[in-house]
Amino acid sequence: MPRLQEIHANLIDRLQEAKEQSWLGEVAAIETTMAAAAQKLEAMRDRAAQPSTVHLGMPDFRRDAGRSSAEREG
Repeated sequence: MPRLQEIHANLIDRLQEAKEQSWLGEVAAIETTMAAAAQKLEAMRDRAAQPSTVHLGMPDFRRDAGRSSAEREG
C-alpha cells in the first residue's frame, strides 16, 4: 500500500504542473488515474480491515474412533 500512496502523491504533483501549463488532456488523464488509484487504495484499506483468519471448525474423529488401520483399509 505504501507504493500506491507514493504514486497517488506523485499524481497530485503532476496534476498541479499540468494545470499550471494548461495541458488539458494531461489534466483529464491524471484525474482519471487519480480516481482509479483512490478506488484501489480504498479497496486495499477495506481488505486490510477484514479478518484474515478463517474458522474451519474442529475435525470430527468420532467416525473413525476405535477402528484399526486394517478395518479402515478394507
